[in-house]
Amino acid sequence: MSLSGGCQCGAVRYHVRGVLEGAHLCHCRMCQKAAGNYFMPLASSAETEFAVTRGEPAWFQSSGPVKRGFCQRCGTPLFFKTIGSDTIAVTLGSLDDPSAVEPESNDGVESRVRFFSALTQKPERLSDRSDLECGLETIRLSNHQHPDHDTDQWPSKDTA
Repeated sequence: MSLSGGCQCGAVRYHVRGVLEGAHLCHCRMCQKAAGNYFMPLASSAETEFAVTRGEPAWFQSSGPVKRGFCQRCGTPLFFKTIGSDTIAVTLGSLDDPSAVEPESNDGVESRVRFFSALTQKPERLSDRSDLECGLETIRLSNHQHPDHDTDQWPSKDTA
């Protein structure tokens, strides 16, 4: 198995050979803040099976034993690294195919938001962006997000 991923702007790209292990949703307060979300989905790879293929992530040491990698250009959270470990975790949402790895567990549940289990029961709506003059077409025509696959060059000559 080979997986690729990267940040929203395309400045940082990575590849993982083999299987990602220990896929989970981390609900700890530190991951909540790092993701700007209720949880952070993560899974680990041996560092020998992992490579950054474009750019260089920036790192923030969020605690004594842990540092977190992110794109310094667009801010996308990408990596979680326990210092001294021979593994690195990637954020599952940064994979080109986020559905390729299904979480196996919920971790750090002592900090899980109280309404988490009720979220799937909330009403669902498709995104239409009717607040914009031409709706989703306005976003499609002005999209600067990197595509969900590797590119030889980014930004492309068409978007530079």
